[in-house]
Amino acid sequence: MRDLSHLPIVRPLANRFREVVSGSKDGRPDWVKLIEAGDDEGLFGPESAVWKIHGSVVTIIGGIRALLLQATHPAPLNGVASHSRYESDPLGRLAGTTKWLTITTFASRSAIEKEANRVNAMHEKVTGEFVTRDGSRAEYRAKDHRYLLWVHCAFTDSFLKSYLMVGDGVRPKSEDQSQLVGTALANAYVREWAMSAIPLGLVDAPQDLAELESLLADFRVHELTRNEKTEEVVRFILKPPFSRAGLFFYSILAKAAILTLDDQDRELLGLSRPWRINLHLSNFALRVLSAILGHRSPSERVARERIERVRSRNADFGPGSSNSIPTPH
Repeated sequence: MRDLSHLPIVRPLANRFREVVSGSKDGRPDWVKLIEAGDDEGLFGPESAVWKIHGSVVTIIGGIRALLLQATHPAPLNGVASHSRYESDPLGRLAGTTKWLTITTFASRSAIEKEANRVNAMHEKVTGEFVTRDGSRAEYRAKDHRYLLWVHCAFTDSFLKSYLMVGDGVRPKSEDQSQLVGTALANAYVREWAMSAIPLGLVDAPQDLAELESLLADFRVHELTRNEKTEEVVRFILKPPFSRAGLFFYSILAKAAILTLDDQDRELLGLSRPWRINLHLSNFALRVLSAILGHRSPSERVARERIERVRSRNADFGPGSSNSIPTPH
């Protein structure tokens, strides 16, 4: 669908959506300046699998799915319920998560490090107790390796599977976009996104789809469960305090998110399988949304400008120059 973002009639809708997601009507909160600045390409780039997936508005479905999937693990679930603003300020929490995802995807390495320090400082405060799958009580810290691994796997699996099942054609292809599809795209995304976890303290994230699936299977066997808190959080995820129109649109995407879940995870959450037509409805709805917002977000646009500046500078210095800035590819 062609870009509609220049039309005055769609601007109020686009502004409202951006405000909900990022906290800024123009999609340029203060932290977008961090993406614009810097003298390197960052962890990824326009040709990466990460940019292909995270540059699409299908990340909305991926985010809903990730929240649902994370609710199956009692330790991080208790951390969310006890330490986050998910009930009192859900939009503020959404904006905070959006900030980390966007900076890590598009910003320079120095900006990514700064954002990781912010997240790590928050994680240091998240501690407590939870009831395990077998009914015993255990302590947890958000910085513990096992919980970092779970959250990373749930996030990676959710954004990947949502894109594979709903993302086709949501935004037009660009010449420099990764041409990988299917399993090749999945393996590249898992391998690339593993780098995002290193600044958070996780150095052994899965490197391909098979390893990701194996880890998720192990979590299902040994740790995932459902309790009263699960049901409470899931109800909130599926019916957040949006306007009637916003909730109607959101419910279509939420049903698609449920459809992309593994059958075991959906059953554990006590959710029925929605009609498959919701995948097609979501694809159409996201095509329209992408056209209204503009197929490239402000964050991606300024990241491209930064990378073009870096590559131009490298070309001027020449490949053998000591002043050349190495790229991560």
